[in-house]
Amino acid sequence: MSADRLSALDATFLHLEAKGAHMHVAAVLVFDGEPPEHEELMDRIEAKLHLVPRYRQRIAEVPYDQGRPVWVDDPHFNLGYHVRHTALPTPGGTLELKALAGRLFAQPLDRAKPLWEMWLVDRLAPDKRDGAPRWALISKTHHALVDGVSGVDIASVLLDPSAEGAPAMGPPPAWSPKPVPTRTQLLADALLDRATQPAEALRVLRAFGRYPRQTASRLAEAAVGVGAMAWAGVNPAPVSPFNVKIGPHRRYTWVDADLARFRAIKSALGGTVNDVVLTAVTLALGRHLRRHGHDTTDLVLKAMVPVSVRADVERGALGNRVSNMYAPLPVGIEDPLECFARVHEDMGNLKASGQAVGAEVLTRLGDFAPPTIMSQAARAQARQRFFNLVVTNVPGPQFPLYLAGRRLSGLYPVVPLAQKQALGIAIMSYDGRLGFGLLSDYDALPDLDDLSADLERAIAALGAAAGVPEKQPSRFTRAPAPTG
Repeated sequence: MSADRLSALDATFLHLEAKGAHMHVAAVLVFDGEPPEHEELMDRIEAKLHLVPRYRQRIAEVPYDQGRPVWVDDPHFNLGYHVRHTALPTPGGTLELKALAGRLFAQPLDRAKPLWEMWLVDRLAPDKRDGAPRWALISKTHHALVDGVSGVDIASVLLDPSAEGAPAMGPPPAWSPKPVPTRTQLLADALLDRATQPAEALRVLRAFGRYPRQTASRLAEAAVGVGAMAWAGVNPAPVSPFNVKIGPHRRYTWVDADLARFRAIKSALGGTVNDVVLTAVTLALGRHLRRHGHDTTDLVLKAMVPVSVRADVERGALGNRVSNMYAPLPVGIEDPLECFARVHEDMGNLKASGQAVGAEVLTRLGDFAPPTIMSQAARAQARQRFFNLVVTNVPGPQFPLYLAGRRLSGLYPVVPLAQKQALGIAIMSYDGRLGFGLLSDYDALPDLDDLSADLERAIAALGAAAGVPEKQPSRFTRAPAPTG
């Protein structure tokens, strides 16, 4: 059973859920064409659930908090609970869809059931460009179940690379849930794991004896990374309106951008697409703060930037393999080119410091920590002042995807809010577009739409300063809308 035990990082996401903070990643997916029937969508998902077995499993807590929780089959699994059908008010447009998403993202997932939900949303107003019908999916998956980077691979089992769909593979294998372990079994297995964990530490010593030079090099790299993380920890983030007590309600909006334009800016200025993304976010946050009367002179916010440390051979594996870097955002710089130069330089220094390596080392050490200590550490993290907001940029597929023959035309991600973190910005690229998803506490940022407008202006200003025209050649073309 220990093979299905949550990692220290995944268990931390459970501990972080308190006082309005919900640790689920999510997305709004907008499709062209008429929506499928609810039963059709259910049938398609059920046919592929065997490819993602974790979606039929729930959390089982270890008695007396003597071990991290484990994944067990849910004997009462009901797909109808997880795949729901709703409709917008007659007929709703983008604003109504965003409002619905905000309400759904504010609701916690039920830990007594598998930690995911999905809504089929119809009565979405036709596309303004050509009057074509549209519909949407709103999905939520707990961070403990799957991280954002690997989630792209898992979501692909529900989406097809062609409108015709994948060839029929016959009926899915029958599923029979394994017996749920008793409390005594859960406790005994957890105690056995704890008793054998010291043997893991001996592996390092044995490896050092066999390969002293290679092991010493890796230990030195890890030590440098841990030192960089420690330095980040003793330098707290500045006070900001984004670090206040959050409530149970959420606002959600998005900005749709042209990936080709970001690549052209990157090529013109020298750097990476992520540098361009972080610069646009920095400029937008600076505009927002100054509009509210905050002095941004020499102000540098700190963004927690999750990065994947999953090897290519691990892509598609369940469980989180993410680490963090704390990126400086110089919001006091108003000139777009100066701001980009500063972000580019700071990100280069950050990568050279090995912060991500250090964060992964500390995360792996959590696998050896007693659960009670780990729980307290998670709560301390929720009260931290290490960062002002989260900004995560996840690369997605650069080709169109389809569900039941309907083309996915828009993909807008969500990163959860922690306690005292009122804003999170998630970015995902898909088929030549960049979707910026902005999630905020409902009361802390009542003008979230104004912040999204700031982001659009920042992208335009950065492009103009780099000499990049607004319209870029793109492979993105609209396919004919299917009718059923």
